[in-house]
Amino acid sequence: MIQGILGTKIGMTHLFREDGKMIPVTVVQAGPVFVTQIKTQDKDGYDAVQVGFGEIKDKNLTFPKYGHLKKAGLTKNLRTLKEFRVDSADGLSLGQEIRADIFAEGDDVTVTSKSKGRGFAGGVKRYHFRGQHMTHGYMTHRRPLSSGATGPQRVFKGTRKPGHMGDARVTQKGLKVVKVDVERNLLLIDGSVPGGNGSLVVVNKAR
Repeated sequence: MIQGILGTKIGMTHLFREDGKMIPVTVVQAGPVFVTQIKTQDKDGYDAVQVGFGEIKDKNLTFPKYGHLKKAGLTKNLRTLKEFRVDSADGLSLGQEIRADIFAEGDDVTVTSKSKGRGFAGGVKRYHFRGQHMTHGYMTHRRPLSSGATGPQRVFKGTRKPGHMGDARVTQKGLKVVKVDVERNLLLIDGSVPGGNGSLVVVNKAR
């Protein structure tokens, strides 16, 4: 069976446990996704299931993608296609709908998404550098100073400097499913999830 699903981050809220403790949770609209392709060891060299998520208008769909979805027997125009490795594709068929009920309360999950873009950022914000004193007489409050040793007379690759921050693929591990709303296809995940509200997230069961 497939071990992951695509979804959209809705936002954050909180729940209360039976002992009265408040738990911050992230609400994810998990699916539904539809099986668009099944790959097997004999034909493709590995076992995997490709699923599609999110509907788009006809004018935004390319002809190759249209033919690919039509071959799977789907009438929906799906925006995003994603492949999940599986041990076996038994029980899965083209066009099959997969919902949030593949998860259960207490499941450990790994969530992947694109983080919020912060634009050009300095070393203090980007790498949490300490910075200099903010008193009179100091001319370099937040500016980076030395770029490294003077012997090689060059800056080594990987030196932490000001630059573009965020807008990168981030994987958050060690998260847990607190609640599953099967009717509305909602997953309530403990803690925060990368990305802004409305961003695409990939939720996988932790191995």
